[in-house]
Amino acid sequence: MIQPPYLQKNDTVAIVSTARKISFEEIKPAIQLVESWGLKVIIGDTIGLEENQFAGSDIRRTQDFQKMLDNPKIKTIWCARGGYGTVKIIDDLDFSKFSKHPKWIVGFSDITVLHNHIHNLGFETLHATMPLDVSKNTEESLFSLKKRLFGEDLSYEIRSSEENKIGVASGRLIGGNLSILYSLLGSKSTINTDGKILFIEDLDEYLYHLDRMLMNLKRNGYFTNLKGLIVGGMTQMHDNAIPFGKNAKKIILESVLEYNFPVVFDFPAGHLDDNKALILGRNVKLEVGSKHTKLSF
Repeated sequence: MIQPPYLQKNDTVAIVSTARKISFEEIKPAIQLVESWGLKVIIGDTIGLEENQFAGSDIRRTQDFQKMLDNPKIKTIWCARGGYGTVKIIDDLDFSKFSKHPKWIVGFSDITVLHNHIHNLGFETLHATMPLDVSKNTEESLFSLKKRLFGEDLSYEIRSSEENKIGVASGRLIGGNLSILYSLLGSKSTINTDGKILFIEDLDEYLYHLDRMLMNLKRNGYFTNLKGLIVGGMTQMHDNAIPFGKNAKKIILESVLEYNFPVVFDFPAGHLDDNKALILGRNVKLEVGSKHTKLSF
């Protein structure tokens, strides 16, 4: 995997929206944050654009992202928010100039489309918070993003959940939002999980649908040669009037019961205020113990 260059003072970060609409006012805290790190900011044309739910038309969102991809002076593209819409532009993007001059692509949720597609091109990306959420993120979350962008060493150690499956594994870290991983199956943007460590998270899903998505991943061989599973925030899960009968952790554990790899729950990444940055595509070591879990990059 190719690592884009880490940032240096006075480098330029572009903020664009590939999905849902967002106003300039909503990204002001993110602009102030990036500038406080000694970086410059360019605001994409999609910020403030509106076409129903989207940050402008598919064409405008494609053009805006493409312009930032092709500009060698821009060292990071920070996606402003998720929602839905990145998949509608992914096949019209040209990554040829990006491949010659790679840069960090940063975001999560709907940005999983970009993470997976770019992973298949052989480049690392950064799963991290987005401008929309900066005002409510923890200091630790924002600091983890800064450390990752500037290339500082970083590892995470958290208290282990009782539901974890203990073990040690090494492999490339991949994944993102479960709903997006599910939706990409069968496309050229789906990822090969063999020998890798998979991260998943999700928001606002029904428990039965969580089970359905995991069954589809399983039937597509996602877990067959997997080395480890990291479960981030499973936030605001819903149940039906007639209960499904299992919570999110139990659904996930039953989905991977037959496989012998470590599983860690409650990892601080995803739709959480404490959304820690993860380098997707990087070789990592996952150590799941009875009391503590450590993820080292």
